[in-house]
Amino acid sequence: MRRVVPVVFKAACPDCRGRFELAAGALRLAIGASSRTTFYSFTCPECGTAVRKPAGDRIVQLLSGAGVRTLRLHSTV
Repeated sequence: MRRVVPVVFKAACPDCRGRFELAAGALRLAIGASSRTTFYSFTCPECGTAVRKPAGDRIVQLLSGAGVRTLRLHSTV
């Protein structure tokens, strides 16, 4: 039987400058129609600030592959 090791991601808060590790369940990924509308977000565990950062192709692959909750944004145009 194989052991499953939980995935953690290193993150930082731009407000309090705290550095910490977050489990996949603490992150959210939004995939939009362009790079401007594709981002990941989390709440800083140290100061409670909602943090939103851009996510390129590599970040999208890593987060979605680790089971991060993903929301696909659709264009209304």
